[in-house]
Amino acid sequence: MPYLVILIIILALLSAALVAVVTLRPGTTATQGGRILAFIVLFLFPLFTLGMGVSAEIERSKSTKFCLSCHLMEPFGQSLKVDDPTYLAAAHFQNHRVSADEACYTCHTNYAMFGTFKAKLAGLRHVYVFYLTTPPAPEAIRLSEPFNNRECLHCHLGARSFEQGATHNADPETLPAVKANKLSCISSGCHETVHNIAHLKEQKMWNGGN
Repeated sequence: MPYLVILIIILALLSAALVAVVTLRPGTTATQGGRILAFIVLFLFPLFTLGMGVSAEIERSKSTKFCLSCHLMEPFGQSLKVDDPTYLAAAHFQNHRVSADEACYTCHTNYAMFGTFKAKLAGLRHVYVFYLTTPPAPEAIRLSEPFNNRECLHCHLGARSFEQGATHNADPETLPAVKANKLSCISSGCHETVHNIAHLKEQKMWNGGN
């Protein structure tokens, strides 16, 4: 168990114990020191613990394991194991071009709570749809906005294979257009096969090196 989680649990238990003391022995607040203790116990400790808890959960939500814990995301997780180098997500995951522990977050840094205010509102809508309505089938899930080349460029910009690749330089306008986000990296004719979960059953799967 991560040390931060252990610390949060300890602080929560300590807060609960001190709250119990103040509640069962209200006389302790009769003095100035007692009132300061009550303020710390009833307000500062809970806020501090809450802040640490939120921070820990935000970090955990960046993990591949967290993303794939949602059953709607299971097919997308399976697509990471497709034994076909044309599958963009699979090629990155299997060759550690992205961190295996944060594979989803690395390519979707603007999703829900990590994105703009608009993205955060969309994330709340996802919660509503998932818990209060009938969620769509995984095959029907689409990005809420066009994929931004920024997610590719924060790793590939400056790399020799990207800057001097024959395909990227066949037309002198291609590379500048990609860098300016005017030509999508996943547009037709480029890296268009990303997850393609609708055809997973037809694909051979990588055994993970075993």
